[in-house]
Amino acid sequence: MTAPAPALRTGSAAGRGTLLAAILASGMVFLDSTVVNVALPRLGAELDATVAGLQWTVNGYLLMLAAFVLLGGALGDRFGRRRVFLLGVVWFAVASVLCGLAQDTGWLVAARFLQGAGGALLTPGSLSVLQASFHPDDRGRAIGTWSGLSGVSTALGPLLGGWLIDTLSWRWIFFVNLPLAVGVVLAALRWVPESRDEEVSRTGEGRRFDVAGALLGALALGGVTYALIDAPARGLDSPAVLAAAVLGVVAVVVFVLVERRRGDTAMLPTGLFSSRLFSVLNVFTVVVYAALGGFTFFLAVYLQNVVGWSALLTGLATVPMTVLLLVGSPRAGALSARIGPRLPLTVGPVIAAVGLLLLRRVGPGASYWVDVLPGVALFGAGLTLVVAPLTTSVLGAVSDRFAGVASGFNNAASRAGGLLAVAALPLLVGLSGTGYEQKGALADAYRGALAWCAGLLLAGAVLAAVLIHRPPKQRGGPA
Repeated sequence: MTAPAPALRTGSAAGRGTLLAAILASGMVFLDSTVVNVALPRLGAELDATVAGLQWTVNGYLLMLAAFVLLGGALGDRFGRRRVFLLGVVWFAVASVLCGLAQDTGWLVAARFLQGAGGALLTPGSLSVLQASFHPDDRGRAIGTWSGLSGVSTALGPLLGGWLIDTLSWRWIFFVNLPLAVGVVLAALRWVPESRDEEVSRTGEGRRFDVAGALLGALALGGVTYALIDAPARGLDSPAVLAAAVLGVVAVVVFVLVERRRGDTAMLPTGLFSSRLFSVLNVFTVVVYAALGGFTFFLAVYLQNVVGWSALLTGLATVPMTVLLLVGSPRAGALSARIGPRLPLTVGPVIAAVGLLLLRRVGPGASYWVDVLPGVALFGAGLTLVVAPLTTSVLGAVSDRFAGVASGFNNAASRAGGLLAVAALPLLVGLSGTGYEQKGALADAYRGALAWCAGLLLAGAVLAAVLIHRPPKQRGGPA
C-alpha cells in the first residue's frame, strides 16, 4: 500500500518549486559527471598525480554510485523520499567542497568516494520525488520537463566547467555545487511534499532494502578496480594486486548466493536473469558504456596535453554528442518501438566505432571543425541510436513490478562499464606513472585506447545482431 499522492500540478507554485529542486539536484550530478574528465590534466599537474590518481578520481565516484544507487532508492521508499533526497543533496555538497579543498591526490580521491555516496542518495531521489508527488495527469509533463532541462545542463556542463577551469581553477567545478545545493534545499523545504511506501515503512517488506547486497557489490567492483589500477605500478603478480582480484571474485560469488537466497526481497532478484533478453541487454550495456567511459577519459586529457587545447575548447568538443542525444533520443525510441531494438542496437555501435577510428587520427595542431567534429558527431549519432532503445528494451524484458529495479540495475551496469574501462585501459595500453604528461607516451596510449573502445562497440554490435530481439511487451506478449 502506498501513501496517497499529494497530486501537485505543474502550473502551481508547489509544482514549479518541486521541479526546480529536482532539476537543480540533477544538474549537480550531471555537471560533475561531464566536467571532471576535462579537469584531469590541471588537477593532475597541481596535485602531482599519477595516472592511477586520475583513474581513482573518476572511479571513486563511479564505484560508490554504481554500488549504492539501488540502495539509495530503497532508503527513500522506506524513510521518506524528500528526507533521503535532502540528505543526499547536503552530503553531495559537503563532499564537493572537500573535493575543491583537496591538497593531495589521496584527499581528493577520498572526497570523491564520499561524493559518490551522496550521489547514490540523490540520483534516484530526484526522479522518485517527481513520480510520487505529481498528479497522474501532470506526471509525464513534469518528468519530461525534468529530463529536458537536466539534459540541457549536461550539454552546458562542459562549457561552464571549461570556463571555470581556465578562468579560476579546477577547484571551482566542485565549489559551484554549493550554491546549487543551497537552492535545492530551500526549494525542497518550501515546496517538495514528503512521501514514502507505507507498506515498506510498516513491515520492511516489498521493495528492496539490501545492505549486504550493496556492500558485496561495492567489494566486488572495488577489488577488481583496485587490481586493474594498481597492476601497472606493482605488477600483475604482486600480492596486493592478487589479493584485491581474489577479493573481487569472491565478493561476486557471495553476492550471487546472497541475492539468490533473498529471492524477490533482494536488491537484485536473481530471477530477473531467467530472462535471457534482460541478461544480454545488461552485458551489452556494460560493453557500450565501457567504450563511452574509456573514450571520454582519454579524449579530455589528450586534447589538452597533446593537441594543446584549453579546458574550455576541450569541453566544447563533446557538446555535439550531447546535443545529438537530446534531439535524437526520442526519435530513436520511436523507431525502436516500430521495428524492434535489434537494428538500432546493431547499427548504433558500428557508427560510433567509426567515429572513434576517425578520432584516432587527431594530432597536434588539429582543427576542431575538420579533425574532431566529424568523429564526435558520428560517435554521438551512434550513441543516440542506442540509449533510448536500450532503456525501453530493458524495461520491456521484465514484468512491470520489477521495472524500477531493472532500470536501476541497468543504470548501475552502465556506470560499472565506465568504471572498469577507466581502470583497465591504461593497463592495456601501457600508460602509468606520469605518462599522461609526456606527449609521445600519451599519444600512443590514446590511439590504443580508442582502438580498444572501437573493438568493444563492434563486439556490442555483434551481440545485438545475434542475441537481441523485440521484448515481449513490444510484441504484445504478457507484461
